[in-house]
Amino acid sequence: MLNVALVGFGYWGPNIARNINNNPNLNLHTICDMIDENLGKAHKIYASSTNYEKDFNKVLEDKTIDIVAIATQTSSHYYLIKQALLAFKNVYVEKPFTATLQEAQELEELAKKQNKIIHIDHIMIFHPAIKKIKEIISSGEIGEVLFINSTRKSLGQFRKDVSSMWDLAVHDLSIIDYLMDGKSPISIKASGEKFYNPKESITFVNLKYENFSVHLESNWLSPIKERNITIVGSKKMLVYEDLKLENKLTVYDKNVEVVSGENITDENYLVKTNEFGTYSPYIKSEDALYNSIEHFRTSIINQTQSLSNPSQAIRIHKILEIADNNMNM
Repeated sequence: MLNVALVGFGYWGPNIARNINNNPNLNLHTICDMIDENLGKAHKIYASSTNYEKDFNKVLEDKTIDIVAIATQTSSHYYLIKQALLAFKNVYVEKPFTATLQEAQELEELAKKQNKIIHIDHIMIFHPAIKKIKEIISSGEIGEVLFINSTRKSLGQFRKDVSSMWDLAVHDLSIIDYLMDGKSPISIKASGEKFYNPKESITFVNLKYENFSVHLESNWLSPIKERNITIVGSKKMLVYEDLKLENKLTVYDKNVEVVSGENITDENYLVKTNEFGTYSPYIKSEDALYNSIEHFRTSIINQTQSLSNPSQAIRIHKILEIADNNMNM
């Protein structure tokens, strides 16, 4: 049994607390928050089954605590993670990992030095549907991946500490990194608008990889909520619709083939489209956040790197940082 201290019981913290509490191999030892109202909300749920603390230093000093789970604003991550590692705690942290690339790289090295695990909350790579997509791509069923389009939009929730890209596209980038085995783009372009917010509330990111392209939309200003991913392969295509209650993943037996000519400059160059049908593969009913936390736990027990480790987060951070610097250029 591993003891966990949760730091932050605001927006995402309650979800982490619930999944820690539901795991029979974890003990929600302490909930730490500087805001009395948040601690009050936590106490109404967990009563005397856990401890409540306003002073983070008390968490660090408690040698019975094995894990510090951090669900606070991004600007506070570096300090909290660093102090937890120096106190020889394993760390689970809400995405994005850190505010800067330098901070992420420093913490990765510190975790190695302290022989501790950092797990970043890229929960979508632990979703059973994303695992199924990985299986389908790896099997070669859809052929070579040509294009990925991902859309995440809704009305809010606006965040002042990060843009919609840093809040939402990080999910898509973690999925792409997982599906495509950590490949890095060779070209990054981005545009966005700061409607009703000091940070961009709408962003569009275009990524060019060696053999495929990606388009990402992250939008806090949409009348509809949408979490969709389309992957176009040379043999088949698939669409993942996260908000559907069932049949979230559909595989389309559709493709395009060249029927004459060698290249698009040939006068007789012709292509035709083929459509043979669709199917929705069986997807296990599992909670991605629970899977993420359980994967982190087993990583600690087995002393192996998490799939959602600092190296992955750094690859994602580099893309986001370049996109930020290139925004609207």
